[in-house]
Amino acid sequence: MISIFVAVTDFDWYQYLAAQPNLEEVNFWQPGGKTAFKALQPGELFLFKLHSPRNFIVGGGIFGHATFLPVSMAWETFTRSNGATSLAEMRARVARYRREQPDHRQDYQIGCRLLEQLFFFPEDQWIPVPQSWSPNIVVGKSFSADDGDGRYLWDAVQERLAGRWMPPPRETEEHRPATHYNVSTGVT
Repeated sequence: MISIFVAVTDFDWYQYLAAQPNLEEVNFWQPGGKTAFKALQPGELFLFKLHSPRNFIVGGGIFGHATFLPVSMAWETFTRSNGATSLAEMRARVARYRREQPDHRQDYQIGCRLLEQLFFFPEDQWIPVPQSWSPNIVVGKSFSADDGDGRYLWDAVQERLAGRWMPPPRETEEHRPATHYNVSTGVT
C-alpha cells in the first residue's frame, strides 16, 4: 500500500514554483510549527490542491522528510524553493496565515516538508478533487492508492506523468524501498 497526501496551498505558491526551472526540491511549509507531519513515509506521494474555489490538484512531489525550522533558517536552506522571492515576502506570508502582523524581528517556527521529484501540471491537466473531498478540509487529507479516491488520484497522476519517476507501490507496510521506479520502463 502506498499513501497519498493531498495538501491545500495557495495559487501564488504554485504559480511561482511552477515557473522555476529545474527545481530539485521544495519546502512545502506550514505556518504553524507545533504539529508533526506523520501522514506519509519517505518516498510516498504528496500532492498540491489549490484553495477553493480552485478545487483542483495542480502538482506534487515525493515526500522526503518533515521537520520544524525558524523561518530564517528555512529561507537560508531552501531560498526560493520556499515559494517566495525573499525572506521578507516569506515572513509576510507566514504572518498572514498565522493571522498576525508581519514583524521582521519575529523568527516564527514553521513546519517544513521537503519534497523531491516535483511536478507541476499545466491548467489543462489539473485533476479535479476526489468526490470524498470536503470543502471544510483546511490542511489536507490522506488517501490509500489501493482503492477508491486514492486509486483515482494515483491513476490520474500516473497518466499525466507517463515516463516520469514515481515510487513503486509497496507490497507490505514493512517493505519501504529506497529506490524509485520509472513508470514507463519498469526499471528501478
